[in-house]
Amino acid sequence: MVRMKRLGLGLVIVAALALGMRAAEPSALLKFVVLKDYNGKPIRNAGVVMHPVNEKGKQSRGGLELKTDAEGRASFDGVPYGTLRVQVLAQGFQTFGEDYEINQPEMEITVKLKRPQGQYSIYDDHSAEKKKDEGSDKKDEAPDKKSEPPN
Repeated sequence: MVRMKRLGLGLVIVAALALGMRAAEPSALLKFVVLKDYNGKPIRNAGVVMHPVNEKGKQSRGGLELKTDAEGRASFDGVPYGTLRVQVLAQGFQTFGEDYEINQPEMEITVKLKRPQGQYSIYDDHSAEKKKDEGSDKKDEAPDKKSEPPN
C-alpha cells in the first residue's frame, strides 16, 4: 500500500515536471500578411494552415487554420520553435506552401499569391506553337556568312 502511494506520488511529480517543462518551451507570435502578387493588395479570408514538421521533414498530424482579415492579416501566439509548414489558400489564386524555421519570439511572414497559370496538356496539338517558336529562334540567330549571297 505504501509502495502504491509512493508510486502514485512519483507519477504525479513526473507529470507536473513534464507539464512545467512544456510550458517553459520557447514559443513565438507569428503574424501573416497575405497579398496579391500583381498589385500588392491584401487578400481577405485566405486560409493560412500551419503544420508542425518533425526532424525527418515529415508533416505531423493535426494543424491549425487561420483566416485573414480585411487587411490580409492573421496571427497566432504560442507556436513552438522548430520547423513549421505553412500553406496559404485563397479562391482564384495558386496555393502557396513553404517551410519556415521558427526561432524568434516574434516573426512576420508575408505571402504574395499568384493568379493561376494556364494548364499545359500533352494531349493538345502544340505543333503550330512549336513551329512558331522554332521560327522565332531562327530570327534571333546571327546570319551565317556562308549562306548570304555575294554583293
